[in-house]
Amino acid sequence: MDKQNNKSMEVCDHPTTGSSQSSLFIGGVIVILIAVSPFIFYAYESFPKKNIWETPFFSIETAFADWYGYAWYLVGKITPLYLLLLWFFTCKHWWHWIILVPIAMYSFQLMGLINQSNNYDELEIYYVIPLMMIIIPAVYVIRAKLFDKVRGDDLKSFEEELSQKRSTWHQIKDLFR
Repeated sequence: MDKQNNKSMEVCDHPTTGSSQSSLFIGGVIVILIAVSPFIFYAYESFPKKNIWETPFFSIETAFADWYGYAWYLVGKITPLYLLLLWFFTCKHWWHWIILVPIAMYSFQLMGLINQSNNYDELEIYYVIPLMMIIIPAVYVIRAKLFDKVRGDDLKSFEEELSQKRSTWHQIKDLFR
């Protein structure tokens, strides 16, 4: 048996170690948070199918046709936002910052929906584009620095590579190497 398999067997043989117990606990909490997402989504079914929601404690009117439809739109934004946030905070990959783009998109849509504006799915792109102009180049710079470390390229070889004439197809292939 090689060394890597021995280490994995040691972790399985000794479940009382502190790090594996906390890892199992955190993993269990994440699994539960993901498992309750359908319940969060279908929470809209408990809302009334009328414009005014009356209870013994309060009475609220919505600008939508009914509370049922409003709640359906609301959980349609909250559930993906919830899952994207969970993914963002649990992802260990270098590219996880790009998840902020759809998080921002759903956040702006949710804010428009909460404010009950009529164009809640139309104007968020104007708010997301400046964020994308910051995040996408930053993620690409992180990628370039990581690949620079992995491949060991220096700046001169990079400049020489840029100055070479290549076809468009070759340049596209180079993006994915």
